[in-house]
Amino acid sequence: MARTHSLPITRRRLLAGTLASSALLGTSAVPLSIARAATGRRKFVFVIQRGAADGLAIVQPHGDRNLRDLRGALVDDDALRLDGFFALHPALAGTAGLFHSGEARAWHAVATNYRERSHFEAQNVLETGGERAYAVNTGWLGRMMPLLPEGTGAMAVSATAPMALRGSVPVATYTPNRLPDPNEDLLARLAIMYAEDAQLGPMWDEAMRTRMVTGGLGNTAAGGGADLGQLAATLLAGEGGADVLMIETGGWDTHRAQQRALAGQLSAMDSLLVALRQGLGAAWADTLVLVATEFGRTAAINGTMGTDHGTASAALLLGGSLPAGEMVESDWPGLSRNQLYDGRDLRPTGDLLSMATRAFAAHFGLERDRALAALSAGQ
Repeated sequence: MARTHSLPITRRRLLAGTLASSALLGTSAVPLSIARAATGRRKFVFVIQRGAADGLAIVQPHGDRNLRDLRGALVDDDALRLDGFFALHPALAGTAGLFHSGEARAWHAVATNYRERSHFEAQNVLETGGERAYAVNTGWLGRMMPLLPEGTGAMAVSATAPMALRGSVPVATYTPNRLPDPNEDLLARLAIMYAEDAQLGPMWDEAMRTRMVTGGLGNTAAGGGADLGQLAATLLAGEGGADVLMIETGGWDTHRAQQRALAGQLSAMDSLLVALRQGLGAAWADTLVLVATEFGRTAAINGTMGTDHGTASAALLLGGSLPAGEMVESDWPGLSRNQLYDGRDLRPTGDLLSMATRAFAAHFGLERDRALAALSAGQ
């Protein structure tokens, strides 16, 4: 029986110079402009799960009697109860605490409009908001940025600017490396050399600003989930911190031995989210975090104790600014054979990107119609 929850919502010289600057500054990509943040400014974090995370394992519908018939050993008896129907994967203990304090919720049975099974195409649609893969060359968040107050800046923990952030507003990127810190005298001499260069001069200035924000991080952020959460909190906080941040995570393509692989992935995600919450401190109250993937996985287990590429999945929304609402928001489609999409996948009943855009607009006080228009501009 279907169960209904509330449903919301840059020639070779230039390249050489860029690489030299990045290496010297401890970043691995082009550092562009980032905003100066004031105390109390709203923050938004988009954590993308590349590889199609299994929403049916992350937020398990224990209240659906078909779940065990389809999944058997992939159903966790020690899953963490959320409400009378859904439970959270046991590796997400810290995140469960945020659910129960009203600082987290899930959107279930959500998807973009993509209905094929290519990771790359699906990720492109998730990041661009396009009607089809590779139809547009800007990202849905990149198109939102001009709607925010002047000076609002975006950053990505990535070697290059992710597609989701690409638009008219420059994006800073940061990835930790293990090279030794540059000599300050060398930096000063390079600044003098680049000062008269129309292309490298501005880029150098922005690189120095990025260095200021990331100074002191060293190599501590090259490790696991907790390190990444701490890094994210540092990039968001303080003078010059980013207002919109994107974090890329991989390893969610669990075709075999899913139970062990997913437990490790989710444990790292849990540590990331808890460390981000702790690292932001009071700024958590002004922060909204979206965790989403390109598509879900098949409802039934395959022959290698894994799951294959599916359709709908679950997304997480976290933050101190969440309004009151259900722990899990979903127009639940059911898991009986005739309720599955194509007879094999969780059927989508919620438009992930529309819901995310509405949440983004509400968080920053934007007119919803303007935000949705920016989303649809990619279609």
